[in-house]
Amino acid sequence: MSGDGREGDRRDDEVRDARRIPGPRGAVDDLDLESVPRPVLPPRGEQAPEETVPKQEAPVPEDGAPGQEALKEEGALEALEAREAREAREAREALETRETPETRETPETPEAQEAPEAPEVPEAQEVPETPEAPGASAAPDGPAPEEEGEYVVYEPLSETAAADPAASAASPHPGTADAPPAPVTPATPPAPALSHQVLKALLGAWALSACSAEETAAVEEHLTSCAPCADEALRLRDAVGLLHTDGSLDLDPGLRARVLDGCLGRRPARIPVPEWVTPYDAETARLDALVRDFGAAEWHAPVQLQWFEEERAVTRRTTVAGVIGHLMAVDGLLSAVLGLEDPLAAVQGRGGSEVPLTPVRRTEAYWAATHPPATRAVREPWRDLTHRLISTASIAGRNVAERSVSYGDFALPLQDALLDRAFECWVHGTDIAEAVDYPYGPPSAVHLHRMVDLAARMLPAALAGRRRAGLAGPARELVAPGEPGRSVHLEVEGHGGGDWYIALDSPAAVGSPDRAVAQVALDGVEFCRLVAGHISPVEAAAGQEGDREAIRDVLFASASLSRL
Repeated sequence: MSGDGREGDRRDDEVRDARRIPGPRGAVDDLDLESVPRPVLPPRGEQAPEETVPKQEAPVPEDGAPGQEALKEEGALEALEAREAREAREAREALETRETPETRETPETPEAQEAPEAPEVPEAQEVPETPEAPGASAAPDGPAPEEEGEYVVYEPLSETAAADPAASAASPHPGTADAPPAPVTPATPPAPALSHQVLKALLGAWALSACSAEETAAVEEHLTSCAPCADEALRLRDAVGLLHTDGSLDLDPGLRARVLDGCLGRRPARIPVPEWVTPYDAETARLDALVRDFGAAEWHAPVQLQWFEEERAVTRRTTVAGVIGHLMAVDGLLSAVLGLEDPLAAVQGRGGSEVPLTPVRRTEAYWAATHPPATRAVREPWRDLTHRLISTASIAGRNVAERSVSYGDFALPLQDALLDRAFECWVHGTDIAEAVDYPYGPPSAVHLHRMVDLAARMLPAALAGRRRAGLAGPARELVAPGEPGRSVHLEVEGHGGGDWYIALDSPAAVGSPDRAVAQVALDGVEFCRLVAGHISPVEAAAGQEGDREAIRDVLFASASLSRL
């Protein structure tokens, strides 16, 4: 076999069976291909007779003389053949210049050594097919006439096809060796469309950016056509924005106290609580709400207690549990009046001594008896004692309201003693809240007004005591008991405020606006802090007018009401 794919003696026959490289045929569109008869081609592999290939001549009219149209077609055909020959030569030259080293190698077989194989046309250089001219073969397997100057390329036959042409003709890939077909990768089926319910269920994950890329695309496409889901998605995105807010998501620290105040103000008690018992009931409940959820660290948090003695401030360091124990020890003074068990009875039985009466001594005795220091276990007995005091006083009613409660150095009616205990619960609740960095508000305005009133009623006796101790100025005008005497106008502003006139020269005298020699103005909460010993008398007054000595005596007497 030669390099052109043709055997030596059968060159003319095999040329008819070869495929040619078609070239662009712009003028062929003017030809009438339907008028050209198509010859019957022999089977593949057989030699075609000469008469099978018709001679390409222009059609002749019936009168025997060629017409003008036939002449035009003959000229166009000659021009087309010349053009194809030129393009074939150009293609052969281009292919020879692009020949790769592999095609230049000499084959091992003797036939391949005669001449190199015909170069293959790269796909990029393939000339587009155009309709063939009249007289060309319509089937690729049939013989084709050889045109002068036309470049023909033959398909190389495999060894199997050369040995058995019939088998090659029956093969689905003629001219190639039998080989398994290349594996075909199955196309990925499209993802099934998600239903409305599924897309709606994915809105939460979509808002949190937790969907896959496919789910995100499906949800966002669904939102463009479903208004209810779009509204729901907008609300979910807004909710997600709240989860990443810069502000704190913690509840208002004062919310619990406000709720408790509202509940205590509206909830009807099983046993009607007398009005003079309600401040103590409210303040013990507020303090219990503060310490109820404390952990071990909060119960052992250090607390600084403050009060005034004579002209100086005094402090005492303890813990949150120690403060609750102090309140319980002093509440024992009231339990004895109501016939209840004194929480210091165990101290009396063990030591064989009488139970002390003053608040300071009772507190010291309790702290000494609870060594090591008290823990959160002190809350239950204290709260139980406050409940028994409230229930017992509520059942007894007005019959016990005027009973005297001794504090050692002075005595108070039970109704004032309960008000005093409510005041101390609030003050020490504030101390505890500051120790654990928690807000704690003042009592209600009604209860705070009553606390201020109790302190104002106790000031004339405190002034007389300081005068006897030489800590206050002498009395200037003594009057009969019940008569108006020199007074200081105490104006308490704001929360729980009011006006009080404090008698200066005698505890038995009556304060009167007509005998006022000075005026001092303070805020309600600030005045209570002064009475509790938490601020200095010099810093307490917001406004002063009149007798400076009288004002000083009243302010220092207010601070002297404080105690441990």
